[in-house]
Amino acid sequence: MPVGSPSKQTIATEKYMKKAGWISKSYKLRKEVVEEFAKACEAAGVSQAGQIMAMMQEFVKEQNNK
Repeated sequence: MPVGSPSKQTIATEKYMKKAGWISKSYKLRKEVVEEFAKACEAAGVSQAGQIMAMMQEFVKEQNNK
C-alpha cells in the first residue's frame, strides 16, 4: 500500500494493479539512449511501455526456442 495518507483512488489503483499482475520496474540507462528511444516511439506512434513489453516478450520467446 502507498505510504502516508493515500486517496481512495490511489488505493483502488494499487489494488487493481496488484490483482491484474502489473509491477513497476526501475532501470538505470544512458540518457542518450532513453531520449532516442522516446523519440523513436513517438515517431512510430507507440507507447514506450508497450514497446518495451513487446521487445521483452520477443526476447523471451527467442530464448525459449534455443
